[in-house]
Amino acid sequence: MNAVPPLLDHLVLATPDLAATVADFAQRTGVMPVPGGAHPDLGTRNHLVGLGGRSYLEILGPDPEQPEPAEPRPFGVDQLAGPRTLTWAISPPHLESAIKTARARGYDPGPVHPMSRRTPDGTVLRWRLTDGGHAHPSGLVPFLIDWGSSRHPTSSGLPVTPLLEVSATAPDPEEVHGPLAALGTGLALTTGPVSLSFTVNTPNGPVTFG
Repeated sequence: MNAVPPLLDHLVLATPDLAATVADFAQRTGVMPVPGGAHPDLGTRNHLVGLGGRSYLEILGPDPEQPEPAEPRPFGVDQLAGPRTLTWAISPPHLESAIKTARARGYDPGPVHPMSRRTPDGTVLRWRLTDGGHAHPSGLVPFLIDWGSSRHPTSSGLPVTPLLEVSATAPDPEEVHGPLAALGTGLALTTGPVSLSFTVNTPNGPVTFG
């Protein structure tokens, strides 16, 4: 199994306190994540770090500058006791074809929805992704994303902590392998409670986040 999953677009490190988690990442790695932007009407915003190539880390948490959203914030950040790597995304060459293939192989990633966020320089990024409500409940099976004509986050000069490894545990790893294979990707999986972790290379040496 590859140490880095094929087609990886980004990892999602969700947190109930964005500022504190960004500060902790900077202290542990020696690299400061940069503001990515706000997600209108969802009540969240993010900070980003490149992981090498076209992959990045999204640190996502509540946006204190937005009003309380009508629906629960994405990724259940309101229920988190602390920062946690919750899930990840892949970017296949063609979104619709990847969904069709996955369904033919027995896994339905769900319908596609448009999303957007405004970057600090005022640019609006637009993308499409599969519905997280249909995703595997463990978070270990990625959602799919297509950036279309928008500038990919890694093209904006992000600070980089090269990704060394992504690994996970699950009570039944074989049950997760099937959906991963249907999507054309994979994870290093061992038996244990549901968890997702990654290790990056930093000026302070390798650092692992769970």
